[in-house]
Amino acid sequence: MKITAPISHAGEITQLIAAGAEELYCGAVPGNWIAQFNTGAVNRRYFGNLPSLVELEKAVQLAHVGGAQIFLVLNAQHYGSDQLPALADLGRQFQAMGGDAAIVADLALISELRAGVPDLAIHVSSVASCRNSSAIRFYRDLGVRRVVLPRDVTIQEVESMARAVPDLELEAFILNDGCVFEEGVCHSIHLPKKLGGPICIDNYQFEYVNAGGEPVTPRLARRLQQNDEDYKRWLWYRFGCGFSTTEGGYPYGPCGLCAIHRLQVAGVAAIKIAGREGSTERKIKSVEMVARVLASVRRGDSAETVAETAVTIRQVPVHCQGGYMCYYPEVRAKEGAAKMLPAQ
Repeated sequence: MKITAPISHAGEITQLIAAGAEELYCGAVPGNWIAQFNTGAVNRRYFGNLPSLVELEKAVQLAHVGGAQIFLVLNAQHYGSDQLPALADLGRQFQAMGGDAAIVADLALISELRAGVPDLAIHVSSVASCRNSSAIRFYRDLGVRRVVLPRDVTIQEVESMARAVPDLELEAFILNDGCVFEEGVCHSIHLPKKLGGPICIDNYQFEYVNAGGEPVTPRLARRLQQNDEDYKRWLWYRFGCGFSTTEGGYPYGPCGLCAIHRLQVAGVAAIKIAGREGSTERKIKSVEMVARVLASVRRGDSAETVAETAVTIRQVPVHCQGGYMCYYPEVRAKEGAAKMLPAQ
């Protein structure tokens, strides 16, 4: 099982590989793309892309020198028919540079790449919402190499899919970035905070009324207000606990570290660190966290020991106790990871 990490510029690559990354992924904006299509959105992340094909080629070279593979993200849900030939050409150039795979969600683009760039491996993006073995077989039959599973699949579902289709690689999310809704049916763009931020965390103010438009009872109003507060707390965890970190720089936020043991046993090929637009330091610390836990797995430690290692890294287990931060909360409950250390 390999650690897959994001990059937004070539200068991060050597540091991430040194921290333990074995696969890298990135987006890139060709020089003529904006002029041709009046948008910089070559993929789902408008920000955090490499600015040119020159930078992309440099990234490929640096990754391979360090012994890592590198993947190109082309993961919008749908592209226009006039964009498909341009994307196939981009894939062809990436493959000629030595690039290892394209991460794709649009079925039409998968078909275009398979026909036009048959030697370029294809990984199905999590945006495709592939969440059962029948869907995985469908993509396997299209000739793809790997499926990146959505963020909200359970560990039991991961294990079931891995058993059902053992001849196709699976990749699972392990750290950072927790989408509030189903990413595969979300057509919004994550704007910077100064421009309003993601639409899913808008701070709406509610007025509670009954079906007749009259104010609700004080008791019901208190319950509704508490529900809203609980939702805001969940949002805070989904979006990285305010994108905060420990004193040592380890990021808070959506986390599946306790599940690495079971993912390894299931035969998952790679575990994905999200956050191409994050800072270099955040990416390095994320890789370090995953690498420490994966090292415990590779030593042959028990699932309980692996979970304990995962919880102790941040030294603030209170965030683990509620399960809000967990990609796979059922693993946390099963292994009792949240009980291993007292809350601070």
